[in-house]
Amino acid sequence: MGSIDLRSDTVTLPTPEMRHAMAEAALGDDVFGEDPTVNRLEQMAAERLGKEAALFTASGTMSNLVALLTFCGRGDEMVLGSESHIFNNEAGGAAALGGVHPRTVPNTAAGWLEPEAVEACFRGPNIHYPPVRLVCLENTHNRCGGAVLSPEQTRAVAAVAHRHGAAVYLDGARIFNAAVALGCDARDLAREVDAVSFCLSKGLACPAGSLLCGSRDFIARARRNRKMVGGGMRQAGVLAAPGIVALETMVNRLAEDHENARVLAQGLCDLPGLEVDPRTVRTNIVAVAVTCLPAAELQARLEQRGLRASYLGGRRLRLVTHYGIEREDIRRALQIVRECLPG
Repeated sequence: MGSIDLRSDTVTLPTPEMRHAMAEAALGDDVFGEDPTVNRLEQMAAERLGKEAALFTASGTMSNLVALLTFCGRGDEMVLGSESHIFNNEAGGAAALGGVHPRTVPNTAAGWLEPEAVEACFRGPNIHYPPVRLVCLENTHNRCGGAVLSPEQTRAVAAVAHRHGAAVYLDGARIFNAAVALGCDARDLAREVDAVSFCLSKGLACPAGSLLCGSRDFIARARRNRKMVGGGMRQAGVLAAPGIVALETMVNRLAEDHENARVLAQGLCDLPGLEVDPRTVRTNIVAVAVTCLPAAELQARLEQRGLRASYLGGRRLRLVTHYGIEREDIRRALQIVRECLPG
């Protein structure tokens, strides 16, 4: 039996339909705007998120970086969560490459930024302070266990930012997971923000790619920044083609991943030495606190027996369900965890 890889939904493999679409994709030079498959994907993405235009990028990190470079200049400040992916997991790109100053606000356990905390970041004109140009949100929230932000929560933070003349950017890498969990349209989750991105290479199971969506003017400026950071991929239709398949066929099935995650969380919470609240598992990410031994040691034990999990630091491990993981895999995973716990 093969290993069960729950490290991330980035380990998904493309579906047979995606592989066929890649082989048959109509191609052109995307830097010249001539790749018909990329153009179609960008149009579909903009429509699905309720924005005027979209830009295909190599990765979610590239979409985030291009967005930050487009919204902010050197010496500007962005407000974002202390647990955000942009702040913790993107190699400090905004500061290193864009000179953008990050100001963090504590994330709640559910991944939100309290509007009052965001309000406090706007300190008024003063030569000692960098001007706040951007507020960043994340939905779903990776490091907060796949937590979901509602349209009302996004609206509350956006109202603060817009009142002070700042833009709002949504890192929506897994926004379709959020939409499925809430039973709403992804447009509802992006309506109040100025730009939003989503990944094709996570739960949607594509081999690569992300879409950055916003106004036509924003995307025109972002396209230049994508070029500046090396993101012009020429005949990129071979990567865009599975994205079209994903938007047509892979969104609704995310509910299966969510149900598998809930089953996994329920099984883990019954095991001694582990702490997880199944009620907080809304999407496909299960964060587990390990109290019976060092979390890194448990991770190593699991891997020796064929179960791969991510170490989040401290006492925490992360397990992510995705396309290719079936209910029998969840049962096997729980058995492996039982065998690896002390006693």
